[in-house]
Amino acid sequence: MIIYLDGKYVDSADAKVSVFDHGLLYGDGVFEGIRIYAGNIFRLDEHLERLEMSARAIMLDMPLTRAEFAEAVCETCRRNDLNDGYIRLVITRGIGDLGLAPWLCDKPTVFIIASKISLYPEEHYRDGLSIVTVPTRRISPDALPPTIKSLNYLNNILAKIEARQAGALEAIMLNAQGYVAECTADNIFVVSKGEILTPSSSAGALKGITRGTIFDIAKEQNIPMREADLMRYDVWCADECFLTGTGAEVIPVVKLDGRVIGTGKPGPVTAKVLEHFRRKVLVEGTRI
Repeated sequence: MIIYLDGKYVDSADAKVSVFDHGLLYGDGVFEGIRIYAGNIFRLDEHLERLEMSARAIMLDMPLTRAEFAEAVCETCRRNDLNDGYIRLVITRGIGDLGLAPWLCDKPTVFIIASKISLYPEEHYRDGLSIVTVPTRRISPDALPPTIKSLNYLNNILAKIEARQAGALEAIMLNAQGYVAECTADNIFVVSKGEILTPSSSAGALKGITRGTIFDIAKEQNIPMREADLMRYDVWCADECFLTGTGAEVIPVVKLDGRVIGTGKPGPVTAKVLEHFRRKVLVEGTRI
């Protein structure tokens, strides 16, 4: 595997980051997870825009222009002969002293990995997931805005551990007020009386690129959709539920906390959304 690392393309065995890098020491950095489908990098420009906004929010200087980042992403895919897979683009604060001060880091570290990914077994896309609600609450937006896609994922990891302990592959995280925020790695949607509902970023949800694609699909297909405060009750009593994420794509949920959702099978709105999503990923983006 060939890795892009600070302007060079190196073998994965030689792709090394300093132990003094603040991305490692303090989780100080930002990243994007991006998908490539049949040689098309889906919504690459939107991912790079979000990367820029995340970097701006933590006052991290972008070491490359958007066009340079786009070319580096494409070239990393080319060098790995990757036409279908997952791309991880990371910018850390860089090497610095043993202290929090970001201004003591001279320059950011950048690396790009282009490889394969499979978050859930294929049968779950067909039959649906059974998920749980975990005790770990989502960090409040006034403490760490979910709109910043940072390297700080310990909150999600703790919830992921709890999901596994409960025998589930994914879990819902509530915010401090008890409303549904998101899942450990995915955005969540419910379908109720023909309308799609999803938590807002103010509730703790990441403004996912796939999440935004669902809004586009709903508008194009005349499916009512809006952001809403959701309780677990709203998920238990929904007609359908599905999750979205760059890695997960669109995956149905058929049970939460032991309660069957809808018919207990993936529903028609979910199927329609997935159908149109699979069309979009092949045409919207950047060809390598």
